[in-house]
Amino acid sequence: MSDADTVSALDALLPQTQCRQCGYPGCLAYARAMARGSADINRCPPGGESVAADLAGRLALPVQPIDRSCGPGRPFTLARIDESRCIGCVACIRACPVDAIIGARGRMHTVVESECTGCELCVPACPVDCIELVPMPFPGKGGEGRGEDPDAFLRAWMAERAPRARARFERRAARRASRRKTLRGREADALQGAERAAVVAAAVARVRERRRAAGRGRR
Repeated sequence: MSDADTVSALDALLPQTQCRQCGYPGCLAYARAMARGSADINRCPPGGESVAADLAGRLALPVQPIDRSCGPGRPFTLARIDESRCIGCVACIRACPVDAIIGARGRMHTVVESECTGCELCVPACPVDCIELVPMPFPGKGGEGRGEDPDAFLRAWMAERAPRARARFERRAARRASRRKTLRGREADALQGAERAAVVAAAVARVRERRRAAGRGRR
């Protein structure tokens, strides 16, 4: 199996919450680190022991208990915004890794609950503490409540929500990369423009100096 295939296989085993509890900026980055051998397989609290066991099996490593220093494990939660207190600052929108919060600057924001991964990254980003975490309904059509079996919850999440979360994370990452490329292009254009202006200014200064020198020579 190629390195790329290994990364893809490991990423497919992760719950795609994109919560960064593992210490990496997303599930794919964590998968790459595991494939390189620079990250342990027990750093995904949302995935719990079952995901850690799957990762260990994929890499032919001993099973390890979840490293609880990475953060709390299941159950999953989702974010809700107290819209009466929201100031429309867009901080939570910027923080959400899967574009599950909608709104505009100066306008009320709201969480698209069917797309929220419960990553909790929006909570510390909110300057007015108007975001709370609530239990996540059991995934699936008509799913009510959380269910008593956390492994069943995780399996349902992986089947229904994880692929969508991955796709939304990738689209956001691609959009941000495109925006950075555009900004770099503008900065380069501005720099080139400044450099051209400096070259022209230097040439004009040389011409003027030659003219002044010629004028002094005729006296």
